[in-house]
Order: sequence, then C-alpha cells, then structure tokens
Amino acid sequence: MVKKINSKIIGFQVKSQEQELPQQAAQPEEKVEYMHEDMPRPDILLGTTYKLKTPEHISEHSLFITINDVVLNEGTEHEVRRPFEVFINSKSLEHYQWIVALTRIMSAVFRKGGDCTFLVEELRSVFDPRGGYWNKGKYVPSLIAEIGNIIEQHLTKIGMLGEPEVDEHQKAFLDAKKAELEGKNADADEANAGSFPPSATLCYKCHNKAVIIKDNCQTCLNCGESKCG
Repeated sequence: MVKKINSKIIGFQVKSQEQELPQQAAQPEEKVEYMHEDMPRPDILLGTTYKLKTPEHISEHSLFITINDVVLNEGTEHEVRRPFEVFINSKSLEHYQWIVALTRIMSAVFRKGGDCTFLVEELRSVFDPRGGYWNKGKYVPSLIAEIGNIIEQHLTKIGMLGEPEVDEHQKAFLDAKKAELEGKNADADEANAGSFPPSATLCYKCHNKAVIIKDNCQTCLNCGESKCG
C-alpha cells in the first residue's frame, strides 16, 4: 500500500518484522493419553455386566460377563472409552480353567492398547467339535463364539465398532418380505418366537436362522444375503 507524504520528513525509524506482527502467546501443547500396558489400574472403572444363558446341555448355569472400561482424556475433545479388563463368573466350575485363562489373555490384550476389535472374529471363529447350538433363534458354533458376540456387542456400545448398515433399498425389500410372511407362520417355536419364520434355514453369513425361499431365491431376512445378488 502506497501512502503519500505531504510534509517534510524530519525523522524516521525502521520497524522490525517482529514489532509489526502481534506477539501471540505460546499455546501449551495438549497431551493426549493413549491406552498402554504400563497404565496403572484406576481406583474406579465403568463396568457393564452381560448375562449369557445357554442351553442346559452346554451349561446349566448362566455366565455373567463383566467388562470394565477406562475413560481416557476425560472432559476433552479426545475423550474415549476403552475396555480395560474382563471377568466371567458362573456357579458352574466345569469351564473354570479355560474361562480364567481366556479372561486374563483378553484383559492383557485390552491393556496393551491399539485395535483390540480383532478379538471378536478370533472368538467367533472357534467351533465346538461336538457341534454348536441354537440360542434365541441364532446359531452359535460354540460357547467361545457366543462370548465373542458379547464382546462385539460391548465394543459397538462404546464406539469401537460401528453398527452394521443395511442398504436402504435392501431394507425396504426385507421389510416387504417380512410383511408377506407375517401371519402365515404364527406357530413359531420358543427359540424363534417374534423373530423369523420357523421354516427359515441357517444363514452362513450372520448365523441367524432367517433364510427363506421367495420367488425361487434364497434370501436372509436378517442381513439381506441373497443367492440372487
């Protein structure tokens, strides 16, 4: 910018660049805390307990799975909730040894930090050589796999896993199929009551007994998997 001077110059002073620019106060660097294995256990943790009831031939007593979480960077924009430890309790001592081993390993993985969501698929891929079982209309390959389902439910709840999304058009298609079958299969057994038709078969993608044949096409009413694309 050019400024015209109409009077005589009787003195001058050269300003440095530092004087021209306003000095900004140094902002303290925000320290973000991450989960790591050397983190001491807080005195208070947030806990959630899930009741797992299995068929009597698997375990006659329910399992109670408690997952304790730690809140990192509380009150800041970086606040997150992460699992810190897990406990499984039951009146039955039949599975005591491997339950203690499993909970200690999972707790160690949680405290290690990083992405622990891989535990879900690792647990769900365990198959019982004696065969799986049906629980609430869903096929479960093993008791370990069902514990994996609980872990998945909890990680989804605290935001580490996202909710599975179904395409809008696919959802409308599934709702239409369910509406067509409503009333035709009122006599569902206890495992499938209020869920899917008793004639439905197993979906090998979501492990729900929700596959029907409509218009000569196998379609899962739960996840939308279709043999016809």
